[in-house]
Amino acid sequence: MSCPRCDADLVAFAVPSAIREHAPAARTAICTRCLRTFAADGSDDGVDIDEGDIDADGSPADLSAVDPAFPAGEAGVALALVCGQLESFALNRASIEALVEHAERSGADVFAFLERLDAADAAFDLDRRRAALLDVL
Repeated sequence: MSCPRCDADLVAFAVPSAIREHAPAARTAICTRCLRTFAADGSDDGVDIDEGDIDADGSPADLSAVDPAFPAGEAGVALALVCGQLESFALNRASIEALVEHAERSGADVFAFLERLDAADAAFDLDRRRAALLDVL
């Protein structure tokens, strides 16, 4: 499976119910290059994901395949969803704030993650988004 925008590999993951309202779908995928997120349910605006790409028990995928900076578990999923929304910070501000709070409650150091994240080809300017997050949070 590949990204419909940049043709890089995708990593699929199940989204926990606590943050599902901030995700494109209950099953979501993140691009390993541009860090956009997509519904992974085969819908018209999503991508087709093989069932084997998401753990059978619904546990989050290993997002270190996207970047080693991603923490494990719900914190990593929340930060993957943040990355997917950073392209339009102004439109997604409330959701980004909620996801950052969830990631922090799940044990992630969000700003350390953003410092370590290698996002040279991301769909957003990481330095600008990091500065905006510092101003907001």
